[in-house]
Amino acid sequence: KGDKTESESGGPEMPLVCLTDFQAHARERLSKATWDFIEGGADASLTRDDNIAAFQKIRLRPRYLRDVSKVDMRTNIQGEEISAPICIAPMGFHCLAWPDGEMSTARAAQAVGICYVTSTYASCSLEDIVVAAPRGLRWFQLYVHPNRQLNKQLIQKVESLGFKALVITVDAPKVGNRRHNMVNQVDLQKTLLLKQFGLPAEGNSRPSLQMSPIDASLCWDDLSWFQSMTRLPIILKGILTKEDAELAVKHNVHGIIVSNHGGRQLDEVPASIDALTEVVAAVKGKIEVYLDGGIRTGNDVLKALALGAKCVFVGRPILWGLAYKGEHGVEEVLNILKNEFHTSMTLTGCRSVAEINRDLIQFSRL
Repeated sequence: KGDKTESESGGPEMPLVCLTDFQAHARERLSKATWDFIEGGADASLTRDDNIAAFQKIRLRPRYLRDVSKVDMRTNIQGEEISAPICIAPMGFHCLAWPDGEMSTARAAQAVGICYVTSTYASCSLEDIVVAAPRGLRWFQLYVHPNRQLNKQLIQKVESLGFKALVITVDAPKVGNRRHNMVNQVDLQKTLLLKQFGLPAEGNSRPSLQMSPIDASLCWDDLSWFQSMTRLPIILKGILTKEDAELAVKHNVHGIIVSNHGGRQLDEVPASIDALTEVVAAVKGKIEVYLDGGIRTGNDVLKALALGAKCVFVGRPILWGLAYKGEHGVEEVLNILKNEFHTSMTLTGCRSVAEINRDLIQFSRL
């Protein structure tokens, strides 16, 4: 009983070898209110949990006796090369997990050579994020504000700062019914937002820290207004049906992120991986399709690509990595996923991302 663990006695800690190890570590390190904010889903969190469970219903069909001495994980998204089809999904308030917040996240993404999508609700200024990782591939996620002029100013700013795409979130005309946040309401609003970030300093044009309203009137015909003001490719995040995928193509957007907002918006919608097939079929290769929600292993990445995703975006595990060791923790999370994906490709006989196809998977009868 009196024995100390190695870490307690100053010896080396057990290495974290998979993403769920980081999850356990973050849960110990973060306050309950912060943990609930990061992990919480909508209502009974059925969709949040199904995002992960749905991957486990898919089995792999490996092919052998292929020369896999060289395996190339590189791919392109919107014409930009990334080191692997594993990128960082937009999430707000990274300072809850680590003091340097989004600056650390951006540095890790740049170091690993992948894309980081910065949230409208970033807790660091966009300028600071760009300075932290000037060579990184960045996209910007927009929650559309009811004031059109504010949207215009923000889009012009991200374009001038070198962001390469505009990701418009479409599944949040109203915030989902997040029970954990309701229980922690006082902590969340006062402690997390006000105490952690304070009021914006004079001259710091970051009004978005006060959870600014989202335009519930946004509709398909409004997309042309966004297209008229920016040369950036426009990606729609939150599409789950073939009908909306077809409308996205019709309205000339450049990509779709199949997403249910990590199960945080409308509960009891399909898991992202289950919605992917009909969206991919609907766009008929005309635009790129990506996926977020439930990615926890390299096998998950392979399965998403086999079903037609061009790349995946990882959410909560990035915040777990931040909570562990800042930018180095995020790098570790990304490198574990990359190494697992490399193993998945090698052991299924895929020498390049282009060789990953539907024949590699089957749906389990379990």
